[in-house]
Amino acid sequence: MNLPNKLTVFRIFLVPILVLVWLFPYEEFNFFFMEFDLGGVSLSLLNIILLLIFALASITDMLDGQIARKKNLITTFGKFADPIADKLLVNTTLILLAYEHTIPIVPVVIMLARDTIVDGCRMIASQSGIVVAAGILGKVKTVSQMVAIILFLVNNLPFEIWNLPIADVVLWFAALVSLMSGYSYFIQLKDYIFESK
Repeated sequence: MNLPNKLTVFRIFLVPILVLVWLFPYEEFNFFFMEFDLGGVSLSLLNIILLLIFALASITDMLDGQIARKKNLITTFGKFADPIADKLLVNTTLILLAYEHTIPIVPVVIMLARDTIVDGCRMIASQSGIVVAAGILGKVKTVSQMVAIILFLVNNLPFEIWNLPIADVVLWFAALVSLMSGYSYFIQLKDYIFESK
């Protein structure tokens, strides 16, 4: 297994670690995380740990693609596993944020539904030998999702100090771009979706 694929597998491995650290019942073991006060906004050490895990996973996402392209190490496994690893990381984190009522469920449902529909469209197209590369809207969606997640993990700092809901704006922007990119994929592939044999 080459280095980019190892990084992809490592990213997948970090997802259950993130879930375990996030949902572990610390209070049942009388363990409480230190809280930091930053400009009147509270930030838990747990949030910082979760941010570090998420950031590490996100960095592997950037590195595996760069290394694969630079050293011509693109493999079938990488093409298959890399987008799965990305969606596992981002969607799992969004679900956890919604589960804790940190973010509203509606944009999360929009983004999850978009991913499901796009994956279905791609699967149908692949049966006709058509491979659709990720478009610019898909990349903007992923980046905006990651930025939103990071902002929510740090309680919207530093913007929360000035009562600016930037995290919410970025989250809804990600949901909007998700809809736009999903529509773009559908338009590209509609002939294959509605093809009759």
